[in-house]
Amino acid sequence: MGRRQSDAERGVCALAIIFLMGISSCIMVYHFLIGAIRPSAVEVSSTSDLVKNGEHEECCQGTDHVELWGGAVKWGSNFKFNSSRECCLACKAMCEDQRGRCLCDSWVFCGDSKICGSRFGECWLKKQKDIMNPERRESGGQVGWTSGLVFGKKQGIVRVETEYGSFRMKLFPDCAPHSVNFILELLALGCVGCQFHRAESRGSFWFSNGDHVENAPYGPPFALIQGTLEAHGIIFEENPKEYCPTIRRGSVAWVDSGPEFFISLANHDEWRKAHTVFGSVLPEDMEIVEKIAQLPTKSEVWQNIDVSVLEKPIPLQLKGMKTDL
Repeated sequence: MGRRQSDAERGVCALAIIFLMGISSCIMVYHFLIGAIRPSAVEVSSTSDLVKNGEHEECCQGTDHVELWGGAVKWGSNFKFNSSRECCLACKAMCEDQRGRCLCDSWVFCGDSKICGSRFGECWLKKQKDIMNPERRESGGQVGWTSGLVFGKKQGIVRVETEYGSFRMKLFPDCAPHSVNFILELLALGCVGCQFHRAESRGSFWFSNGDHVENAPYGPPFALIQGTLEAHGIIFEENPKEYCPTIRRGSVAWVDSGPEFFISLANHDEWRKAHTVFGSVLPEDMEIVEKIAQLPTKSEVWQNIDVSVLEKPIPLQLKGMKTDL
């Protein structure tokens, strides 16, 4: 796997290849294995897998120096904690209705003792009018608040639309808040220029449930589709590394810090926690992802890795899905 390169980068890579030819075969093999295990576009995990493994349930993160607005369901003046995680967990505890309804879908914690003063530790639990477009009061280094979102079972789902069909993606704001904030911005402003440009099937190396075939290679093909979420008119800022679990079938993750991203068709235990996973394709919609992975491709080499690039890039659109919860 690898990140798509510009012409300038290809020139640099050519010089690097000449240099590497003078290195011992042992070192060359080592670098090849590292490339195969951690390509610039491979990491995934499905919601069901994360919950089963307990990874997703452990997340309770927010965005520092941001204050979300919204109707208060718990007043922070008499509701205090020692950490933002405790505040987040208190909100989650109000989002356990079996129908997927959340009495609390956002939380705000005053965690900067110098800025907050006597308000340090205040935890405000809130309810947004539109959870996919949360109301932000202020942000910046002068803001002492940390804020986060909590999605119910049927909330936080984005529809990814392509000419070959649509599939749904569940976002993980409690695990990758910065990444999810960017996706929500794309929803509001549009995703013109977003596309898939690489497609590699499971081949004979992985079963349909994502498990690896014993003694089979790990690629190529690497069982993924890759694209970019760099939209026209939107300035992209590199995302910090956030939630990096083991990649699972359905995982949606960044390549490096974005805006390149990928969706995994398989369970990649060999890719050890190298990519931020910010969502997962719903299992029942993976057939659309599989269909895209079977489209005609041409061979290219990215960073010494053989990849399959779509003959025709596929534009994609992101659409929010409303719920009555």
